[in-house]
Amino acid sequence: QVHLEESGGGLVQPGGSLRLSCVVSESIFRIGVMGWYRRTPEKERERVTTISTTGTLTNYADSVKGRFTISRDNSKNTVYLQMNSLNPEDTAVYSCNSVYQSRPWGQGTQVTVSS
Repeated sequence: QVHLEESGGGLVQPGGSLRLSCVVSESIFRIGVMGWYRRTPEKERERVTTISTTGTLTNYADSVKGRFTISRDNSKNTVYLQMNSLNPEDTAVYSCNSVYQSRPWGQGTQVTVSS
């Protein structure tokens, strides 16, 4: 069974940065377009950003555009999310998956932005 493992979350002050990683137990090149998602107890899971198979095309939700950067290393089956200028509204559990959300969800990684 496919396994997705996210890491890199934590507590950070407003304006701070974090870099998340998602290691996938199968070829992400075969999976194709990958994305990062986030959810809170108050909101349904939302898609934050996606990246094409070769990494040449990316897409961002308006709420994170200009602050977050998605990248991938197909040789390591890993997807990254660089998050800068974090604000409290970014507090959530972050998870990765294919753009079709076709793989079992991992545990996610908690990001808390608070002073």
